[in-house]
Amino acid sequence: MSMVAETSSAEPRVTYLPRLLTEAASTIPHHTALRVKKAGIWQDITWSDYRDAVESIAFGLADLGVGEGDRVAIQSENRPEWLFADVAAAALRAVIVGFYPTNPVAEVTYLLQDSGARVLVAEDQEQVDKALAAEAECPSLEWIVYLDGRGLATYEHPKLLSIDALIARGDSRRAAQPQLLKEADALRTPDDIATLIYTSGTTGPPKGAMLTARNISFASYVFTLDGGLLGKQIGPDDTLLSYLPLSHVVERGISVWANLRAHTVVHFAESIDTVTADLAEVQPTVLFAVPRIWEKIQSAVAIRMANASRAKRAVYSIGARWSQTIANDRMANSGAFTWRARVRYAVGYWPLYRPLRKRLGLLRVRHAISGAAPIAPDVLSFFLGLGVPLFEAYGMTENAAVATSNFAGRMRVGTVGEAQPHTEVRLDEQSGEILTRHPGTFAGYWGRPDATAETIDVDGWLHTGDVGEWVDGTHLRVVDRIKDIIITAGGKNIAPSEIENALKSSPYIKEAVVIGDRRPYLAALIGIEYDSVADWASRRRLEFTTYRDLSSKPEVVALIAGVIREANKKLARVEAVRKFRMLTKELDHEDGELTATQKLKRQAFAKTVPHLVDDMYADSSAYPGGDLGRNG
Repeated sequence: MSMVAETSSAEPRVTYLPRLLTEAASTIPHHTALRVKKAGIWQDITWSDYRDAVESIAFGLADLGVGEGDRVAIQSENRPEWLFADVAAAALRAVIVGFYPTNPVAEVTYLLQDSGARVLVAEDQEQVDKALAAEAECPSLEWIVYLDGRGLATYEHPKLLSIDALIARGDSRRAAQPQLLKEADALRTPDDIATLIYTSGTTGPPKGAMLTARNISFASYVFTLDGGLLGKQIGPDDTLLSYLPLSHVVERGISVWANLRAHTVVHFAESIDTVTADLAEVQPTVLFAVPRIWEKIQSAVAIRMANASRAKRAVYSIGARWSQTIANDRMANSGAFTWRARVRYAVGYWPLYRPLRKRLGLLRVRHAISGAAPIAPDVLSFFLGLGVPLFEAYGMTENAAVATSNFAGRMRVGTVGEAQPHTEVRLDEQSGEILTRHPGTFAGYWGRPDATAETIDVDGWLHTGDVGEWVDGTHLRVVDRIKDIIITAGGKNIAPSEIENALKSSPYIKEAVVIGDRRPYLAALIGIEYDSVADWASRRRLEFTTYRDLSSKPEVVALIAGVIREANKKLARVEAVRKFRMLTKELDHEDGELTATQKLKRQAFAKTVPHLVDDMYADSSAYPGGDLGRNG
């Protein structure tokens, strides 16, 4: 069975990012394109400012020898210069390669080697240090351009160059060759490779997904279209906060591609630590977040209410019950308000829902999206009960994040929605694998024709590696990654992600890893949500010192056992978790247990905990945890 979004005719032509910027700077030069917070004050960057910065950097890169097809890497937190470098590379028909700011030296070395980047734009001393540590093993790397020079005054290296020095070189190049950018623009084609976005690398080394100018044009079209990924058509009245890594395809699509096409106003937080406060200040109209962010927001509310006054707790308790009723009605009504839900929401709006949404930065959100991983229904329910229009969507780097999405009035909880405009989706008849096809399908993996052939078949279908099933014939439900499906000793196929999400919906559980392939029953490794559990322990005057100490406390083990028992009540008997053990450290990207997008590297993680796994399937309990029995 296939699902095809029925919409108007497809995009008439390919649009290029540099041309979109030039057009905006010509037609609305003084309108605000970006805002950046410096010293606590939001500063405007107009469309003409944006264009001028891009051209200055583009001429500078050209003076460093960057041209058609050359790779320019960038490793930085979200800031306007990320966008300037991105579009500047596109202006030269070069290829931008985004690194995550958290990538350790080993990963930076691999990415520089694999991409063959000639220039690395590094944000600050931390990123420069990584680049210098990798430089000797990366023969293609010729220049390291830094954006923030603090701490670098004493650094002497022939490949180091400040952004100001780059721009100065660009000024000289512009004077000598003023038509350079126009000449490059005249030669560009829809098949130009515009960017390499490296996959998360959950099962092996990351692969560079090549997205072309055509892919990006199609994605930006669908992102901004009425009924596309961002709901209603977006435009200059929409405000956004850019805080998720720009190396991620969706954040890039929203903060760069859609911004250039629809002329939204994108805000950049002062730092990753100020995002919560910045959300409350900006009050974005459109917001994308991964499930982990939505879980943390829900958890923060739970902690705040637990420490509130008795009167506030009483008001919140009433509101929470009303919220659950509102959420239940909305989920049973395709996400839309029923008359009963609307009346309850109206009564609770001023005393509860409005102030809470305003504090969370969600007051003006008209369309919120959760993607990149499955979200627990309880988390989705929480936000729907607050009146936040949160919808689950599905996509991946290889299809430019265009696949399916839920929409207002057509939502099915537990699904990732319907096909987005101009998109075909079907399931493989034998394996149930989800296949997609549209003009945004990537050109292949950089230097990996074998992997490309395994991913895109001769008919142009992209094989996602996810197993899915249809709900009501129109909505797609993602079961799990094919490689992660557990087959128990009894031959039962189980999707671990569903059980893990049920556990992680608790504010006390951050990580849950379900194990049981070829085993007689399911077991789980649990990592606590430190802030929530620490607050719980403090209110009970339970003394502790470290994460290890807290997670090993018998009282905490009992707390987690209770959470698992409650989750087991909602699961089939064969899906119930029978034993669990506590993790004594937080999983970390630098330790190789998580990807930069906080996805679990199951194979790498499994190598670090064989003792815990063996203990759960032995008649011992040498480590903190519990035996929940056959009935959970």
